Amino acid sequence: MSVSSAGNSPGHTSASFEIKSAQLPLVALMLKTNDWNLLAADLEKQYGVAGENPDFFDHDALVIDFSQLAPDTPLQDLKPLLRVLRSCRLVPLAVRGASTAWMQSALALGLVEAPVDAPRVRPAAAATAPTEYVVQEVVREIVREIPGQLTMVVDKPLRSGQKIYARGADLVVLAMVNQGAEVVADGNIHVYAPLRGKAMAGASGNTNARIFSLCLEPELISIAGVYRTSENPLEPDVRGKPAQVRLSNDGQDKLLIEALKT
Repeated sequence: MSVSSAGNSPGHTSASFEIKSAQLPLVALMLKTNDWNLLAADLEKQYGVAGENPDFFDHDALVIDFSQLAPDTPLQDLKPLLRVLRSCRLVPLAVRGASTAWMQSALALGLVEAPVDAPRVRPAAAATAPTEYVVQEVVREIVREIPGQLTMVVDKPLRSGQKIYARGADLVVLAMVNQGAEVVADGNIHVYAPLRGKAMAGASGNTNARIFSLCLEPELISIAGVYRTSENPLEPDVRGKPAQVRLSNDGQDKLLIEALKT
């Protein structure tokens, strides 16, 4: 869609503005509780100013997803939640999957209603569905989860305090990621060297993202917000060796760390 406007004054031939449809990458916060105190504590511990990853977000646009809450969840004031999200460098813009009462409350605060993501197509359902329908749904899901086919390449070592964020892209690092350094990507992360700092893949919620390293010795690893720190040591068969990190596909949101076979 494109809409333009030209002034009405004589001789005015250039458009003063143009409106086009646009697609923005959004971070989704899937609520699993309406206990704002508990939620605020967890968010601030991980992403707050004094949290573990205070610079993880950079004023990223956010949609609040209520689809995991029961439809009869009692209505509460959304303002405290919005304040916490903004303190974590997130910008709440929309709400989806909410009951009528929750949605009206959100709209009154200036948020907008976002459509719920299309359901994923499972192999069993695909066998009985028309071929054309399955192809359309699969393409739509890929577009949502992987905003672009871009890759950022870094060929210099990352020192403590340095951070690289491949927004809407995969990240390839050809040198060491030292302790205290951070590598973040909306897609996959490939480190063809020792990974000793923090690595966070699928930062915008892509649960299919993975982390690969030729020498896995991280301070922290995370896929779509599910993380593990060095306080929980890696198993001997993957620590300091070529390995990959991914999320389980059983709906349990568990990190799987597997050796890469050569």
